[in-house]
Amino acid sequence: MKHIVVAGGSIAAATAVSTLRAQGWDGKITLLADEDTPPYSRVPLSKGVLSGALNWDAVTLPALPDDVDVRLNTRAAALDLQTRTVTLSDRTNLHYDGLVIATGSRPRRLATDGQQGELVVRTLADAAAINARLHTARSAVVVGAGFLGMEVASTLRTHGLAVTVIDRDPPLRRLLGPWLADLVTAAATETGVDFVLAPHGVTLTGNPVNGVTTPDGRTLTADLVVSAIGDIPNTEWLHTSGLPLADGVVVDEWCQAAPGVVAAGDVATRQVTPGTYRRTPHWTNAVLQGRIAALSLLGIRKPYAPDPYFWTEQFGLDVKIAGELPLQGTPVLLEGDLSARSLLTQWHRAGTPVAAATINFKLPIVRLKRLATAAAEKS
Repeated sequence: MKHIVVAGGSIAAATAVSTLRAQGWDGKITLLADEDTPPYSRVPLSKGVLSGALNWDAVTLPALPDDVDVRLNTRAAALDLQTRTVTLSDRTNLHYDGLVIATGSRPRRLATDGQQGELVVRTLADAAAINARLHTARSAVVVGAGFLGMEVASTLRTHGLAVTVIDRDPPLRRLLGPWLADLVTAAATETGVDFVLAPHGVTLTGNPVNGVTTPDGRTLTADLVVSAIGDIPNTEWLHTSGLPLADGVVVDEWCQAAPGVVAAGDVATRQVTPGTYRRTPHWTNAVLQGRIAALSLLGIRKPYAPDPYFWTEQFGLDVKIAGELPLQGTPVLLEGDLSARSLLTQWHRAGTPVAAATINFKLPIVRLKRLATAAAEKS
């Protein structure tokens, strides 16, 4: 293997590159990034970057090795498995011996054809566009009450905007389960955020967009309308490749999609039951899969094992969770004070620990993960 192409400028892509070099592989690596900046962390975008507290230097990832050919503003446009060729956005072809697909995902949008002004938070440019309007905006509607939507709402509220969050379901419930979701929602409500349930969804109004309308005719207007309604894996360039696709690139337990081709991060999906596939668009998963994918290209067979660890910062709460989501039932309080919202909790199923979480509570991540497993009771 002489040449490995890494399609994407994500944390999964950067991790794959660093893993290849750490393993001593000294062949040619070409990384294709469709943005005009080297790989950076997207985690702070909805918080510090959106607020203006963090700049580029604070979110950039460690520089890739000097011998890596990093091509910015370059997108993979097509793949030919037979000739092992990636066609680039400028219509040139790039031969590979090994390929890492880490093209990530893009925000799902509500805007109809020709409708302008819908805001999203996925890139540095997205966060900067919202930040530039914070000084004149007075109100915001955030569509979507998942992690991203709630983090955006929290940041906008700290800037004094009147914020309304609208979703089909109660905030965070489908993600976190009722107990933890209700605790976070209560903190949000105390800061002045309004919540609206729209079980049948909403449509954007105005051009440029200045609000949303529910099917029953209710209209909410705002200076800013931010959509945080999920993501779509960037697989269009692979539709004629012959790779298995199912809401992402289907990979096996070693992150392999085809001979000499691996995938990692938001674009990768795995089969959990026959006919059922799951993507895990979270930082921890992207790092883990990026590492496993690189090892697979080198012939090192280390199976991917999900590491369910999640965190979010919003409305004065620093929440860290180990365990599969959503969290069902009421947890056991291990340490801390619920009224002060500083606590360590543990969830059980049939008497066995299955998850643990902290809120504004300092605890090593390793210990938190141990508390989320049955092994914690035996140690």
